[in-house]
Amino acid sequence: MASSDAQEAPLKSSTYEPEYKSSFGLVVDVALRVLLFATALAAIIVMVTSEQTKMIPVAPGKLMPRTAKFNHSPAFIYFVAALSVAGLYSIITGALSALALLKSHGHSTKLQAHFVMFDALLLGIVAAATGAAGGVAYIGLKGNSHSNWNKICHIYGSYCFHFSASLILSLISSITLLLLVWLSVYVLSKKVARR
Repeated sequence: MASSDAQEAPLKSSTYEPEYKSSFGLVVDVALRVLLFATALAAIIVMVTSEQTKMIPVAPGKLMPRTAKFNHSPAFIYFVAALSVAGLYSIITGALSALALLKSHGHSTKLQAHFVMFDALLLGIVAAATGAAGGVAYIGLKGNSHSNWNKICHIYGSYCFHFSASLILSLISSITLLLLVWLSVYVLSKKVARR
């Protein structure tokens, strides 16, 4: 009996173990949050500066100036609002991640769980805004003969180029948020596996 007691596994030490063995996950987290901020800010700037005025024929021999702006479409306004929230969120969470990088023990499990939830929520918001703006952009590019909506991109080329570039940047923001969710879930799974 005494020999079986000696072969039992030793109890875990009550000393604090760092949650990260290396800071690679934190560095990637900070880099992705900086990328999210940069792409969201660039998409906002490109979309807000999308304005073009053209002379449109309204009657034979009569031209009238018409301006196309981003705020003429509720989908584009929602797009700018959603990316503004994503930019602010990336500043706050990027600062928290940078502070965790400076500390020796990294993110707490609770903070990482909050990051997963809010990153996923923001991914849904940004993806929905990108889809809504993309739908309006497609109508502007191709038109819709069934609804008698005319295409406008052959007239407002610069305007369409601006919101197309903004949509591409927003897609990069969405992919970045997806990568942040995956990274946070991976880090949480490693923490749970260690316990």
